[in-house]
Amino acid sequence: MPMRRVSNVFVAALLGGLPIWSAAAWAVRAERPKLEVAAIDRARILKIARAALAQGPVTITAFRSPLSEGGINDFYSNGDYWWPDPSKPDGLPYIRRDGESNPNNFEHHRLALRRMRDAVAALAAAYRLDGDEKYAAKAVEYLRVFFLDPRTRMNPHLRFAQAVPGRASGRPEGVIDALHLIEVPPAVRALEGSAALTPDTRDGLKGWFREFLRWMTTDPLGVAEGNAKNNHAVAFHLQLAAYADFIGDVRQLAACRHWYKEVLLPGQMADDGRFPLELARTKPYGYSIFQLDNVATLCQVLARDGDDLWEFALPDGRGIRRAMEFLYPFLADKSKWPYRPDVQAWDAWPARPSCLLFAGLALGERKYLDLWRTLRPDPEDDEVRRNIAVTMPVLWLRSVPAR
Repeated sequence: MPMRRVSNVFVAALLGGLPIWSAAAWAVRAERPKLEVAAIDRARILKIARAALAQGPVTITAFRSPLSEGGINDFYSNGDYWWPDPSKPDGLPYIRRDGESNPNNFEHHRLALRRMRDAVAALAAAYRLDGDEKYAAKAVEYLRVFFLDPRTRMNPHLRFAQAVPGRASGRPEGVIDALHLIEVPPAVRALEGSAALTPDTRDGLKGWFREFLRWMTTDPLGVAEGNAKNNHAVAFHLQLAAYADFIGDVRQLAACRHWYKEVLLPGQMADDGRFPLELARTKPYGYSIFQLDNVATLCQVLARDGDDLWEFALPDGRGIRRAMEFLYPFLADKSKWPYRPDVQAWDAWPARPSCLLFAGLALGERKYLDLWRTLRPDPEDDEVRRNIAVTMPVLWLRSVPAR
């Protein structure tokens, strides 16, 4: 399908307008909206970081499922919507109930990964704000235990993720369980200059993500996930882009840009900005937010001078701008949602999505920024929390505040 590029207008904001990956200064062709992201989130960041200081590092090796076919260092989880078959004495094989998460699934490795991410992101953000070495030292402790120590590290693959008892020891859908790891690379960048982040630690972390990226792009499970037709492929390519940027893999970054233009927009987005496959699920509202959040974050990661995905559109106008225009009214007022309500966590949505911040800055839309400020950054509902990949937006923005 032929493509066209609309005008390349990139607007920025105080502490946040430019993506941290841009090497050259962006030409500003419009008035920049102002938003002091660090000031808005400062108290929240420090509160979470101080709590992380008082906790010990987390690891998947502290928990072992008897159903896992992997070793102690191998990540394991169960498919969310799979339940024991009540007609079978042993419940096997499990049967699917879309949108209904099985509360008896093995969740310990997922929770450990998220808790590590939460702590590292908050500690790195606190270090970025204050420059206090205690935050950096604790963040590095979490990172070394989770990724580098042979006794406690997570192996860089997901062969046993989203297993379904009686059906599969691991599935392509399991790759999405690592989505929260995308916040580790910007956290490590925020720790640059700290005495705690030694060259060996930095190199070790890059080596882990290099190996994980290799697994994602060569293992049949990863390849199948990258070829999915719905939000799973978006989450896959968001991970791929974040890790490729971290290790400097320009070939994979180019592949992600190509996929966004040639596959995602023509294959998943409707003319009005909807994502029909997400609306067809039993949780259409939550899935629509999750999808848009990840598409916007992908644009944020892949933003480059001369190749700005924020302003890219297909000939019929489909692009991130149109997707934001479609969902924004329902983020601002959920009562206007014209589709069926979600079967789970309906009352807990919306939380504060990063798409409002990233798009508000990149597209110069003040209404997105204003709404972003009003929504809850730390929802209590676990179903919502596990669908939020960016917890510390200050890490994803280039400007560094004065300390």
